[in-house]
Amino acid sequence: MENQSDLRKRLVYALQGKGAHLDLEKVLLNFPPQFQAKTFPYLPYTAWQLLEHMRIAQWDILEFSRNEKYVSPKWPEGYWPNEAAPPNETAWDNAVNQFFSDLRSMEELVSDPTIDLHKNIPHGSGQNILREAILVLDHNAYHLGQLVLLRKIFEGNSNE
Repeated sequence: MENQSDLRKRLVYALQGKGAHLDLEKVLLNFPPQFQAKTFPYLPYTAWQLLEHMRIAQWDILEFSRNEKYVSPKWPEGYWPNEAAPPNETAWDNAVNQFFSDLRSMEELVSDPTIDLHKNIPHGSGQNILREAILVLDHNAYHLGQLVLLRKIFEGNSNE
């Protein structure tokens, strides 16, 4: 497992949104409140729904990776909020804080030298921690790009 040291560092770097990825903190911590529940024609979700989906999916992957008794939510309804808007003024910040807390937990899991990144997760069906970490960073990067696009659309249409 010592030969996985460099891989662990690179995974954590990517999970943190470094390198070719968007800066997670810059996007999520500075997302304008007036755009969090805003809709746009032909877009099936709001920024709030994207953030919650990211949070729920990341939490699901983390819990699956570390808890053999964990049961995933039903797909797809368990991974998307029904509400278009945050339920209160603190919900966005609370979701962002939980997202980053779970992300740090995934980083800790990846960084743990006692865990073989390539070994199958015993309660899975062929998954390993490497795959799950890549799934988290890919999923986060994909939806973070959507959040950036939503913000640009809304900022471009805010003068109308």
